[in-house]
Amino acid sequence: MAKELDIAAIEKIIPHRYPMLLIDRLIDLEEGKSATAIHNVSFSEKFVQASSKCDPAFPSPLIVEAMAQTGAVALLSTSDFQGKTAYFGGIQKADFMREARPGDQVVLKTELTKIRKNIGVGKGIATIDGHKIAEAELTFMIG
Repeated sequence: MAKELDIAAIEKIIPHRYPMLLIDRLIDLEEGKSATAIHNVSFSEKFVQASSKCDPAFPSPLIVEAMAQTGAVALLSTSDFQGKTAYFGGIQKADFMREARPGDQVVLKTELTKIRKNIGVGKGIATIDGHKIAEAELTFMIG
């Protein structure tokens, strides 16, 4: 059974707030294993407005940050790590296929592939309308 979380529930798990909370809703959560979230790209976002007046887009590095936040919710929703903070440790690999533009709904799926003590690895994939736009391998530390 899919577990969904609204913005208020997400804010109870991770410390991010506007404008750096980049996931609008979790549509699937398997605690400690994976999560799927959405980000609705809007021209009203300052990041999008700052990208270009004639060709606005949601910046690719923020897609990776949204993947990391999605993974952090999956990790920090477990009883072992509840109340802790997940720190972004780095990007091992990232590929970008296309940009996200105002009006797009980005679906972010992050799977936790390895957790050892307080260090872990996750794989994130971002899609729009079922087409992959980005993927990344992320490392994190739990504090």
